[in-house]
Amino acid sequence: MKIVRFSQNGHAPRLGCYLGQDRIADLEASATAFLAAKGVVRAATIASALFPADSTRGFLEGGSASQDMLSSMMDAARGGKFQPVAFPAASVRLHAPIADPGKFICIGLNYKDHAAETNNPAPKEPPVFPKWANAIQDPGEPILRPRGEKTLDWEVELGVVIGRTARFVKREQALDYVYGYTIINDASARDFQFHTSQWGAGKAGDTLAPVGPYIADRAEIPDPHVLDLKTWVNGTLMQNGSTRNFIFDVGYIIQYLTNFMTLSPGDLIATGTPAGVGFSRKPQITLQPGDTVKLEITGLGALENTVKDA
Repeated sequence: MKIVRFSQNGHAPRLGCYLGQDRIADLEASATAFLAAKGVVRAATIASALFPADSTRGFLEGGSASQDMLSSMMDAARGGKFQPVAFPAASVRLHAPIADPGKFICIGLNYKDHAAETNNPAPKEPPVFPKWANAIQDPGEPILRPRGEKTLDWEVELGVVIGRTARFVKREQALDYVYGYTIINDASARDFQFHTSQWGAGKAGDTLAPVGPYIADRAEIPDPHVLDLKTWVNGTLMQNGSTRNFIFDVGYIIQYLTNFMTLSPGDLIATGTPAGVGFSRKPQITLQPGDTVKLEITGLGALENTVKDA
């Protein structure tokens, strides 16, 4: 399943999923029709609770009730017994597939080659820092270079979306708590980032985290540790890495985090970037207004944004 947020004709975003490659189902509207066909009197009320119109987090908080209903609808659609309310994918605008994470957690220096290019030793435990929802940007919308920033950079990262409440989770069971995966550009304002020893100022700015184009569930991505990650800037390949080279795999990251915090449905984790960022190059390459950044991860599509000044 590939979960999206989409809109049409300037209306508010809605929660949806891909039907094949070229159609997108409106989940709330489809569930209303599905339940009404079964004679459920309060179909619309139940559907809006299971599939809040614009909240991926709300859908995930519905747990097995929401996810079982989604599976039932899609099974019926594949069997020709139900026609979801759907639109051609070409007719809709895609938004960040999750815009309201309860927590947006980032892991730094999670690839040895990236640690080396930044002149840092490989960490013994995952470096953790936050972004917030204000940083999330839609596919196709501009990354805004903060005022005074001269060293704006790119970072392709595998995003992990939590699907179940997780506390004191063992590494071996950790993937059971994951709903799915997406692409994150951990865009980084390096001037602000290195003003102090804390990275937050350079990481949490408005629009500095494009996310998308969809969340692929674990059936789509059964193993997150065999994925290729690539970044192009203005058509030139800049990053070409693989999650095979994680220092800390997804299971270890979840185990580590849940030792000191509760992860909740809809929390988002950015798992670090491979080598090839701009500020470590000689000479440095920095993002300028008008530049285009395109990211790809195996099975997760492509995420593309331009750059402009705030």
